[in-house]
Amino acid sequence: MKGYVSESSLRADGEFAGRDNPIFDDSESGNIGIRDIGNLNSPSNQDLTPSTFDADYRVNDTSAADEHADNNSDYNPFEHRHVERTNSDLGGLAHLLKSSLGTGILAMPNAFRSGGLLFGTIATLLVGYICTHCVYILVDSSHTLCRRLRVPSLTYAETAEAAFKTGPFALRRYSSAVRRFVDISLAITYYSAACVYIVFIAHSTKQVADLHSGMDIDVRLYIAALLPPLLALGAIRDLKLLVPFSAAANVCIVLSFAFTLFYVFREAPDLASRRLQPPSLGQLPLFFATVIFAMEGIGVVMPVENSMRTPQHFLSCPGVLCVAMTTVVTLYTTIGFFGYAKYGDETLGSITLNLPTEEPLAQAVKVLIAVAILFTYGLQFYVPTEITWRLIRPSIPEKRLLSSEYAVRLIAVCLTVIVAASVPHLGPIISLVGALFFSTLGLIIPATVDAVTALQPTGAAAAPGRHRRAAKLVKDALIVAFAAMALLAGSYASIREMQDSAGK
Repeated sequence: MKGYVSESSLRADGEFAGRDNPIFDDSESGNIGIRDIGNLNSPSNQDLTPSTFDADYRVNDTSAADEHADNNSDYNPFEHRHVERTNSDLGGLAHLLKSSLGTGILAMPNAFRSGGLLFGTIATLLVGYICTHCVYILVDSSHTLCRRLRVPSLTYAETAEAAFKTGPFALRRYSSAVRRFVDISLAITYYSAACVYIVFIAHSTKQVADLHSGMDIDVRLYIAALLPPLLALGAIRDLKLLVPFSAAANVCIVLSFAFTLFYVFREAPDLASRRLQPPSLGQLPLFFATVIFAMEGIGVVMPVENSMRTPQHFLSCPGVLCVAMTTVVTLYTTIGFFGYAKYGDETLGSITLNLPTEEPLAQAVKVLIAVAILFTYGLQFYVPTEITWRLIRPSIPEKRLLSSEYAVRLIAVCLTVIVAASVPHLGPIISLVGALFFSTLGLIIPATVDAVTALQPTGAAAAPGRHRRAAKLVKDALIVAFAAMALLAGSYASIREMQDSAGK
């Protein structure tokens, strides 16, 4: 994600503007928490109330779920969605593009440095296809589970829980734990991306400030200096107050992209001197982890689909998902290819760091991108903090709720700054976050949900589509295996690179 979540996608219907949002209560497990990051991002107003959701979904009698599974063909969830402010196909496309085209695109040339021009191009297209397919199967599974449970819509975490709740009997006991795991994964992923933002801001600021001061100041001091403005942004509890920051960030990042492309294409790159293949097999995990980090935007998919006026157009071909991801993959591949062709082995964690700092226009780009990411931090931080607060709120006395929430926010900001200062090297931290968190959230969980959804116990063994089901399970297993390798190898390679960078 890499890309930032826009304020408009976080709050299109005002549902989360208030402080007393409905609590998602699982009386069976005692787990009380926010529904999931999707609802925070959601432009939808069709959120299921606890009463209707308990009646149709949180079934204690497994036979009820099986009865829904046997009689779901006559239920069309799209006809039962009541959304006050729906998005058109074009609006849904805009949301997906805006959430996907963010700072991650600036890291693509560094990924190509690890993969080479030829391998990098082919592998980026492959990873783009896999990521798109995982989005597809997540939404498709959600539609299947909506029909099975006769509910109008499900968020990401609810989809995962519903798959296990109505899946094989041996897995049903884990349904609440799975939902909690998805919620926690979303929170950790967004907090980790916030750490990347801090490192990004510090490096961009350092280049310009060091040039004018004539000193070589440790980047950790720049990270520490960011604490006051980050604390101020993190303390904002009402999304209305983040609107001006979001608008300013949009303007800054568009200008930054335009000026960066000017530098990339100002002179014809020397393709003959660039590698076509990875320099070594050890660089492959870094390549895949960085691309996965840049390309994954799974957290905003379900809210966008749930808010569409014609949600059936989301998965159609050519539909919203197809057009959006084709555009994203094409742009990411183009920037990665030509960015590496321009700067070669000198390519840094963000291509903006390669711009000639002595030129005023390049200095403006670095400042603009730093300001854009700083202003985006508030939105990036808001989402996981809402999840965290909802998880711990029930244990806080009523009279201490306000002070406790501010304490949680300030502690969380300090932790992101501490983590960023501990790992102040942009390239390795991007690949580590991509390997650990986006592999899990964007690949492993969707493939697992798809497989468990296909393993519906009622009549599954004798179903006419058993060969198709077997092929689906094999495909999902291959995706999980690929993601697991990216997770393990990418994490190991990223940590080794961090150690090497720290020793220099």
